[in-house]
Amino acid sequence: MSDIERESMEFDVVIVGAGPAGLAAAIRLKQVDPELSVVVLEKGGEVGAHILSGAVVDPIGIDKLLPDWREEADHPFRTPVTDDHFLVLGPAGSIRLPNFLMPPLMNNHGNYIVSLGNVCRWLAGKAEALGVEIYPGFAAAGVIYNDEGAVTGVYTGDMGVERDGTQGPNFAPGMALMGKYVLIGEGARGSLAKELIARYDLSAGREPGKFGIGLKELWQIKPENHKQGLVQHSFGWPLDMKTGGGSFLYHLEDNLVAVGFVVHLNYKNPYLSPFEEFQRFKTHPAIRGTFEGAKRIGYGARAITEGGWQSVPKMSFPGGVLMGCSAGLVNVPRIKGSHNAVLSGIMAADHVAEAIHAGRANDDLISYEEAWRGSDIGKDLKRVRNVKPLWSRFGTILGVGIGGLDMWLNTLFGVSPFGTLKHGKTDAASLEPAAKHKKIDYPKPDGVLTFDRLSSVFLSGTNHEEDQPVHLHVRDMALQVNSEHDVFAGPSTRYCPAGVYEWVDADGNAAADPTAKDVRYVINAQNCVHCKTCDIKDPNQNINWVPPQGGEGPVYANM
Repeated sequence: MSDIERESMEFDVVIVGAGPAGLAAAIRLKQVDPELSVVVLEKGGEVGAHILSGAVVDPIGIDKLLPDWREEADHPFRTPVTDDHFLVLGPAGSIRLPNFLMPPLMNNHGNYIVSLGNVCRWLAGKAEALGVEIYPGFAAAGVIYNDEGAVTGVYTGDMGVERDGTQGPNFAPGMALMGKYVLIGEGARGSLAKELIARYDLSAGREPGKFGIGLKELWQIKPENHKQGLVQHSFGWPLDMKTGGGSFLYHLEDNLVAVGFVVHLNYKNPYLSPFEEFQRFKTHPAIRGTFEGAKRIGYGARAITEGGWQSVPKMSFPGGVLMGCSAGLVNVPRIKGSHNAVLSGIMAADHVAEAIHAGRANDDLISYEEAWRGSDIGKDLKRVRNVKPLWSRFGTILGVGIGGLDMWLNTLFGVSPFGTLKHGKTDAASLEPAAKHKKIDYPKPDGVLTFDRLSSVFLSGTNHEEDQPVHLHVRDMALQVNSEHDVFAGPSTRYCPAGVYEWVDADGNAAADPTAKDVRYVINAQNCVHCKTCDIKDPNQNINWVPPQGGEGPVYANM
């Protein structure tokens, strides 16, 4: 913590992140004990502004948190799933897989197609009605520790800092929020979770964290092309059979369709662009008809945790716990994590409330760590623990087939012939030098079905004050030139879905040749949609994402 004098506020529980995990924890704490003082910090300008997900939600968590929610008129779960399609795409055609081949946990009937941002807005209303204080527009910038090394609070980012790091005329120091326990629910690759995992060595004995990048667009389509309740997943083209990933089309209410594309970040080819692959996907004969005469109205991107069972770090530390995607609780084959986020928030709240009632504070809630693997969260993740490593090892067709068989064996008999497989390399270490690969020539966007990144970022509502310190920190610029550019041909210009990174020539023009010499690195931080892919995929782990001023970034509506 810096030496700046900060206003301090005391609470029983401080929660970082107004996502499904954080809000569920806040609601549960107040359900258990209305007298507990609970505060939730949210870096988005409003609750839901930074929430991005497919999303098809398994209501198991909401059912446990708010059992009577179906009786309410204003809940956001308006579109139950009515039909499930699974497609394998080739360059010119597709094959639909029979639903009976799918393991039962892949069945989406009983689930709901939603805007997860709207779910969080609804949950925030529930929390505030119970007396929870929610502070949107306040990014948690750092952790506060006591002399014994335990977490005792967090502090929010300073406002009005100039680009050179000096205090501007409108400077206002951040606040210190102190608590008996601090609950971290920042989402995938959160900056505080990253700090805490390293400080307390929470990943000791675990496999490396694995991630994907998910890109999503929201479209208003013609009524004749709309099939409310349809959930369609696919894999294959345009990705090659060695690159993991897949896609989704979810038909919501009001002629809305959410279309998304996920690329596993353990890909090898530095010339691959997840954004461009997403645009190509929409041109497939089995896909493009949905968007005939339609209008694109939303865009966003975010990292997705994919390590699962064997990568989840120790979830408790002195003074607090990790929840939801901060811990990596996504079920990869189901493309679902919000149900486990809610369940983890409930579980965290129960253990925190019990500790406070026993007169404890700022200790290690080891009971929470010991409980999750035997809970519904653990059962959900354990059954699919080998799907990701099998896919990575054997490629899409063979790996997905063996992974499906493994899920069936785990479902029917509770065992796997593979035991628990390892993930191996980190996603950063998976990238190979450009000399081993050919450049990919992507088609130019047509502005009707396919688009460029800057027009897409515009739809995300992203905004950052330009006269502030850049929140994407390159630790060693010489290394970025000598390795990221010279060896890997500048992959940050391609893996970033928002056009943040550029290699430019002496005249300030984008270097057409990715191997050109005499170039400099430009960071357009104002474009950042906070997906954190750069923090994950940079081959040297040379880029560190930290929160910008509170309230800045994307403003997602109905996403």
